[in-house]
Amino acid sequence: MDERPTSAPRTFTAELWAGIEDTYQAILEHPFVSGLTDGSLEQESFAFYVVQDAHYLREYARALSLAAARAPLEEDIAMFAQHAAGAIEVERSLHEGFFRDLGLTEDEVARTPVAPTCLAYTSYLLATAYGGSFPELLGAVLPCYWIYWEVGKALLAQGSPDPLYRRWIETYGGEDFAEVVRAVLSLTDRLGPDLSVAEHSRAARHFAITARYEWMFWDMGYRRERWPL
Repeated sequence: MDERPTSAPRTFTAELWAGIEDTYQAILEHPFVSGLTDGSLEQESFAFYVVQDAHYLREYARALSLAAARAPLEEDIAMFAQHAAGAIEVERSLHEGFFRDLGLTEDEVARTPVAPTCLAYTSYLLATAYGGSFPELLGAVLPCYWIYWEVGKALLAQGSPDPLYRRWIETYGGEDFAEVVRAVLSLTDRLGPDLSVAEHSRAARHFAITARYEWMFWDMGYRRERWPL
């Protein structure tokens, strides 16, 4: 009997990523992202992005806290609780350094309105957190982890002549952030085989939508998006 090797089944994360490859390529090609490495990104756009990212991370931390409350195992609860705290503390430290270098005060940051795209993205995350299942919430929060890591790694190989942009790249392309992302990817692959077809489809849909929101967030920063009215 001719026995031929069979290929291993594709992981859940591999399936998810296959669905957003075009989105990820568009992110890499966006002038905000490419401008980080060649130094062409206007500092005003970077400042706008950093302020909006501070607004975003406050709400992202809420979504991660809800993920902790609904996570299946104690180790998962602890992981998301730590990540929620990190989104507040570690990222705040990074942003405050940027704010100082950009000449922005805490009062100026606090008084800056949340841009339309930022509000839409965080509202989508929280709606999923409150109204969806845990796999759906996991699918929704995963792009913020994973895409930032992939972008950081891609840009790290190129570097940047601008010290501010280089610091951003080194943060997300570095090993500390890599460990955080790998833990969430491992959880995603652990849950994947136990999901029903419907759960799998819903999680993948949320993943694809928030991946597009990631592109929109950088585009928002590049345009310094304002409310029209």
